[in-house]
Amino acid sequence: MPTIPPAAAGGMVVGWCPGGAAGDGRRAWGLVLAEGTAMVVVRETGVWVRRFHPASQPAARLVCFPPAGGSASHFYPVSRVMGPEVDVVCLQYPGRQDRSGEPPLDTVAAFADEIATALEPWTGVRLILFGHGLGATIAYETARRLEAAGVAVAALIVSGRRGPTTFRDERMHQLDDDQLLAEARCLSELGDALLDDGIARAVLPALRAGHHAAETYRHTSGEPLRCPVTVLIADADPVVTVAEAKDWEAHTTGPFQLTVFPGSRFSPPDRLQEVAAAVRAHVAS
Repeated sequence: MPTIPPAAAGGMVVGWCPGGAAGDGRRAWGLVLAEGTAMVVVRETGVWVRRFHPASQPAARLVCFPPAGGSASHFYPVSRVMGPEVDVVCLQYPGRQDRSGEPPLDTVAAFADEIATALEPWTGVRLILFGHGLGATIAYETARRLEAAGVAVAALIVSGRRGPTTFRDERMHQLDDDQLLAEARCLSELGDALLDDGIARAVLPALRAGHHAAETYRHTSGEPLRCPVTVLIADADPVVTVAEAKDWEAHTTGPFQLTVFPGSRFSPPDRLQEVAAAVRAHVAS
């Protein structure tokens, strides 16, 4: 692997491995985790999809949508705990990690339009969408586009995000850099990546654009989803109340389930078994 620069700690890209490092002609890049261990991530054809543990004959495919300033590696722990029956596909947004040279998107519609197209080659098996924070809203809008195009979505799982038609007058994207980083740290948005000030400031454009997308999103009328919707939140989460989470039920004609856990913030990496159980319930159904 390439030499790892000191500034790469906390989940930042450290460079490309030689072509074919994934074993089948695809390219891979090295990533350093906060604890100092390294992992290799397969970058598939196209720019959006990353896989940490590719499954060759999965029963279902889980597509993971990161939060506002997050990247594909946010879901590395989720990918690690899912067995070979689930192929975990993690989305890499523009402006993050190996896409840091691209301008970040700043509207939910722009995300959903591009992702729905990017997922077309990945719809051959049972498709489950899972989004956290802003990723929940993007996953929902992507599901709307996929179903409108005739693509079956097996389930939508969302966490840490209020329903699409609820509204809060939030303006984090208008804060200055120091205030934005302080708020992001309070919400534990980027985990250990924000502990290093240099890394934190490098992700500021993506973080700000992500919050712009989340805070300016307005739901548009249309057909509700047909797939089941599962919602996971914490009972004292500052960004979503139980009442706001219940709003998701109005946006599907399929089964709805809301699970409320104790705590101040629901975080997929901290609730791996609960996330895995929610996914497996839809794999088996």
